[in-house]
Amino acid sequence: MAFLEVSELCKTYRMGEVEVSAVRDMSFTVERGEFVVVVGPSGSGKTTLLNMIGGMDTVTSGSIVLDGVRVSDYTPKEVTFYRRYDIGFVFQFYNLVANLTAVENVELASQICKDPMDAAEALKAVGLGHRLANFPGQLSGGEQQRVAIARALAKNPKLLLCDEPTGALDYETGKAILLLLQQTCRDTGRTVMVITHNQAFECIADRVIRIHGGHVAEVTTNAHPDSADTLEW
Repeated sequence: MAFLEVSELCKTYRMGEVEVSAVRDMSFTVERGEFVVVVGPSGSGKTTLLNMIGGMDTVTSGSIVLDGVRVSDYTPKEVTFYRRYDIGFVFQFYNLVANLTAVENVELASQICKDPMDAAEALKAVGLGHRLANFPGQLSGGEQQRVAIARALAKNPKLLLCDEPTGALDYETGKAILLLLQQTCRDTGRTVMVITHNQAFECIADRVIRIHGGHVAEVTTNAHPDSADTLEW
């Protein structure tokens, strides 16, 4: 059994009397420890897919199985614990608490988990051991995103979901963040899924899932992915 199995997944929203299908019959698998890139244009259903996998949105039909458990059937209470313990989130915008230091922002996540990393160690792992006492306003955009990644990693999640994690960053900083995510996957064996519209990211993935019009258009694998520090776009 694959680590993540998405089967015939559908998500329909009702807007007045109109139904909009954001995701239609998506099916794919992901193996444990893979660095996965989900790529597609804006409006193709990428973020809706991520929200359903992460337990932030409900499934209209179909199923999501993570680590042998059908999480799409969870009750609201079970979903809360699923998001808390099993999933780490990294978004385009960092969502840090402005009046808390870097280490305090990471502690927000580690305090609610069963087996968290030490917050200071999580920041050291992302290259910010010297910035523990700095507030978000004293950090660059790339450093703030590293804090957000450390916060997600401190939970020791089964799956790390990243929605356009370089979208608010310049080119060089974006490459550095992608390299950090790729190295985290390699060093820890953690499964990492990156959502992006940028097709250039495909070459660094173990598995590429191409989304178009709410469907999975194609799934490919790379036997020898490139290092993120070689990316150009």
